Amino acid sequence: MSSPIIRLREAVRESGSPLAAQLGAEPDQVEPLPGDEPHPATLAAAGPRAAADRADVEVAVAAVDEGYRLHYRRPRALRIGDADLALLAGDRLYALGLARLAAIGDLTAIAELADVISLSAQAHASEDEDLAAAAWEAGVAAIAHGSTTAADAAKARAREGDPGAARALREAARAAVR
Repeated sequence: MSSPIIRLREAVRESGSPLAAQLGAEPDQVEPLPGDEPHPATLAAAGPRAAADRADVEVAVAAVDEGYRLHYRRPRALRIGDADLALLAGDRLYALGLARLAAIGDLTAIAELADVISLSAQAHASEDEDLAAAAWEAGVAAIAHGSTTAADAAKARAREGDPGAARALREAARAAVR
């Protein structure tokens, strides 16, 4: 079974997008190393909500994760040296992921990833890496298992700048997967 990163690279190639020219050589690491956390796309696609469309959900979440990485971290699937082009490519990957979910009609997953994108942008603007990570954890759990009122309340707390929001997002994520 290939990794979400390999599947994302295949989807970018198949899209005919100008991003395909940026794929370059295969990434250094596509499979997790021992002790690494599973890729968020793997976790999202493994849940019962994704059962009917696992491959599409995995590629969609991998695309949004790569877009996020192009904006804020080190990308895995694409290597883009120019910072401005990396931001544009990240936006294009956000759109690719959301469009993939729209094609299968998964409006819940679209809403969850939109929340991840906005909450992580807010977190990075305030230099709160913990909140960004917690937003991802809660979003992936909701895509895999469904959203909860606790997760919605935690996201509202994050939008308001509540310092306990990251903890609340993590607790909501863990409750969703039980």
